[in-house]
Amino acid sequence: NLTTNISPLMLMVMSLERYVAVCYPLRHASIITIKNTTLSIIASWTVSLLNNLTRCLFLLQFSLEKLETLLVKDYCYDINWFPDSLRERYDKAYTCLVIISAGLAVISSYTGVVLAARSASTDKVSALKARKTLLLHLVHLGLSLSSTVYHPLLMALSTLVTRIVFVWVQDVFYVIIIILPRCLTSHIYGLNDKTIRPVLLYHLCGQLKISVKPGPC
Repeated sequence: NLTTNISPLMLMVMSLERYVAVCYPLRHASIITIKNTTLSIIASWTVSLLNNLTRCLFLLQFSLEKLETLLVKDYCYDINWFPDSLRERYDKAYTCLVIISAGLAVISSYTGVVLAARSASTDKVSALKARKTLLLHLVHLGLSLSSTVYHPLLMALSTLVTRIVFVWVQDVFYVIIIILPRCLTSHIYGLNDKTIRPVLLYHLCGQLKISVKPGPC
C-alpha cells in the first residue's frame, strides 16, 4: 500500500519537472536541484506513510473483546479487518483528493507545454518530447489510480467464482493493475533516455555487449 500510493504523487512531481524544463528552461537548473528533488521524494513518501498510518489507526476503535469477529473463513484481506465504514469513507476522500490533485498537475503541465510550444522562443524538439512524456504520464496516472478498484473487484469476484478461478484472476489483476503501472516508469525515464537506455538494456540483457541506437523520443 505504501509503494502503490506513492506512484500518483511521484507523477505529479515528474509532470511539474517537465513543465519547468520547457516553460522555464533558464531557471530549470536552479529549480530542479538535487536538494529539491530529494525533498520532493521525501514528501511523497511521507504523505503515503501518513495515509497508511491513518488507516491503521482505525483499528484502535476495535475492542479486543470483539477480536474473534475478525476471523475470516473464506478470503482474508486487510479490507475485512476494519469494523465499520469510517475507514471506507476516509479511503474514498483520500483517493478523490489524490486523483484531483494529480490530474490537475498533469493536465495543467501538458496545457502549459502546448502553449509554450507555440512560442517562437521555445525549443520545438524539447517541447514535443515533453508533450509525449506528459501524455505517457497521463496514461500512467490512469493505470496507477486503477489500483483503487483492485480490492472492490476482488471482493465482488470472491462471491461469484470458485477459489481456483479466483486465485488465477487475482494474479492477473495484480500484474495488470499493480505491477504494470510501475513498469511504465522504467520506460518513460529509462528507455526514452539516450544516456540511460544503453546501460539499462545492458543489465536487462545479462550484461551482453549490444549496440543500442537512440530512439526518436
